[in-house]
Amino acid sequence: MEIKQGYSYHIKDEFFDFVQDKYLMGNKENGNYRPHFLAIQDNKNEELFWMIPISSQVDKYKIIMEKKIKRYGKCNTIVIGKFAGRDNAFLIQNAFPIIKKFFDHVHTIENNPIMIHSKLNRELTVNLREVIAMYRRGIHLIFPDIDYIQGKMEELLNAR
Repeated sequence: MEIKQGYSYHIKDEFFDFVQDKYLMGNKENGNYRPHFLAIQDNKNEELFWMIPISSQVDKYKIIMEKKIKRYGKCNTIVIGKFAGRDNAFLIQNAFPIIKKFFDHVHTIENNPIMIHSKLNRELTVNLREVIAMYRRGIHLIFPDIDYIQGKMEELLNAR
């Protein structure tokens, strides 16, 4: 399976069992694939992808966004945008790195893969890279332990 940036994917349960990070938004409902995750390719390692959970709970996340904007003047950890024709919340605050081995399948509607609009893809990519850079400087705006997860993914890549 070819992984393409800007598409939504489902992740194997095996990934969540392997990583065991309590802050990851894992698959729900006994093996059903929720949430969907938007894939953004890492800018340094082409075998690594950053997954951004997509939530339909827009009203919940709009409230959180408003609080962050009021307190900090902006919110780059949550983005509201169209996915499959509806508003959704893209949760950069819950992003994490992953490798191809753990992708299950691309998200489709009527057998058509769902891609986000290029403008939204750019906004999410810019915000993700900004939030990761802040994380690397000690400002932890992302809940999962991305250093630990990235290390585990790189170990698997190096063991091949």
